[in-house]
Parts: sequence; C-alpha cells; structure tokens
Amino acid sequence: MTRDASLFVQQGPMPPPDHAVEGVVVQGTGGVWDVRLASGSVVSASLRGRLKHEAHGALKLAVGDRVRLSWDNGDPGAWFITDIHERTSKLARRAPGGARGERVVVANLDQVLVVFAAARPEPHPRMLDRFLVIAEANGLHARIVVNKCDLVPPEAARALFAEHVAAGYPVHYTSVKTGEGLEALRAELAGRSSALSGPSGVGKSSLMNELFPGLKLRTAAISDSVNKGRHTTVGAVLHPLPGGGFLADTPGLREVGLWGIDPAELPHCFPEFVPLLGSCRFADCLHTVEPACAIRDAVERGTIARGRYESYVKLREELAA
Repeated sequence: MTRDASLFVQQGPMPPPDHAVEGVVVQGTGGVWDVRLASGSVVSASLRGRLKHEAHGALKLAVGDRVRLSWDNGDPGAWFITDIHERTSKLARRAPGGARGERVVVANLDQVLVVFAAARPEPHPRMLDRFLVIAEANGLHARIVVNKCDLVPPEAARALFAEHVAAGYPVHYTSVKTGEGLEALRAELAGRSSALSGPSGVGKSSLMNELFPGLKLRTAAISDSVNKGRHTTVGAVLHPLPGGGFLADTPGLREVGLWGIDPAELPHCFPEFVPLLGSCRFADCLHTVEPACAIRDAVERGTIARGRYESYVKLREELAA
C-alpha cells in the first residue's frame, strides 16, 4: 500500500530514543504500521515479541488503536509497538469471503458516518440498515450522509431516507458539486474521532477531499455498466483534522456481514423498537409471528416503517442461521 502523504503534513520533533512514547495507528499493511505521535510526527513501527505472536491469534491490531512504542537502540530508526491499549469502541463486521470471525475496521471511534448516494449508485435502504445495525451493535453513534444530492430533486432524496429520519437518525444531505450540507457536516466532525463507511462509489473520498482539501485522496468514476464504484481506498486510513479529531476513510464495502450479535439483542439495534420492548404479550417475543406483538402492531399502524421491520426479520434469520 502506498503511504498517504497527507499523514505527514504536520511533522513535529522526533522523541528521544531512550524512552517509550504513545501514539495512534493511522494506517498499516504487511506488518508495518504508521503511528502518529502526540508531537505530530509519524513513524513506521512493527509488532514486537508477545504482540507479534498474538497477532497470529485473537489479537489483531487495527487502525485507530492507541499504542505504546519503544526505540530499538540496536537498530537506529527502528520503532516497535510494545503494547496495545484497551479499546473504547470499534467498528467491526464479519470477516469477508465467508470466513469466520470479525474484522475490526477502525478502533476508538466516537461516531460513524454511513454514506450512501442519492443516485449512481442507486441507494438500497435495506443495505443501509445493515450498516446501522453494525454501528448500534458496536455502541457507536451513527449519522447518515446522503451524498450526490445534486443528481436528484431534493424531495426525492428526502423521500428515500424518510423512514430513517423517523427512526431517529440524523441525516445530512450533501453534494460535493454544489457544496450543499458540507459546512454543517464539517462542524459535526470537529474534535471527534469519526469514520466514513458505506458502499463503493458513493463518493466518500470525494466528500473528504471537499471537507478537508489538504487530504488529496484518490477517487475514481462510477462504472456505467454495473452502476457500482471502483475501490479507491484499499484499507482504513486515519487522518488528523485541523483543530483536533480524526477522520477515517474506509474501503467501500459490497459485503456487509454481521458478527458477534446475539439475535436476542437485535431489537435493541433498531432505535424505534426500543420504547416498545417489554410491551409484547410474551416476554420472549421474537417480534416475527407472535400474537399481540407491540412491534408488529406498530408496523401495522404505520408508526414503524415496514421496510425497517423487514430488515429486522431478514437479519434475525441470518443471525439465527
């Protein structure tokens, strides 16, 4: 992976080589990780000793991890990661390609911004629900960003995501071409650790470039033949923001699998369900076929969107399987 030059814009003095320092992993590949120190310097480091052994087991270092580093006096210029601090949060999904286990995309986030396009590629609300459930299951505040709003009439963009507004999610309508919604979105990122997630081709990198021009991220056009974007981000990269905070650009995902979610906890991942939980006739109600189910009754009354409920049923079947 080519190192991102934007990571090295703010360079500070190098720390003395005779003591441990703290840093944040901003990107990595092939066992070499770029770590940003408090001074603003970015150093390349590898795992050492116990951590290197554990990396082949349960422990997986991820972008966003807070780590401790030390200098190898016997090899000038060599830094090693000696400790990984406990995570406060993580954005994780099922490992792709049918593999078991989770893939931590970014660690230690305050919020995740799920980006979909108003058009090109056409948005799929049920796929959006998958992203939102992953955020909820990981305890992350989620915002929805509807990008490319210049491609459709304003009322059409808002109609596509009306059920998510009704569910309580903040929705930002943006356009890189016209500048719509960018200032408000930039204000929500200031001073926070955030990640942009979503399918390929929705304009995440273009959006980041417009929000923070110094990033100069690579972008690519949409393929007209398949109406899908081409991957321009091959691994998560954490970018320091002017005035504080970080913003992670993540690879476009075409496969969004759930992992580590107890089916019994899935209703809690739908915010509009939560006030009604405990109101069903049966304490162990699955909210699928049971009579006198408060969730199903709300769907029939129209106070819970039928599409959102259908997402719940499909995801519950997937988790049970």
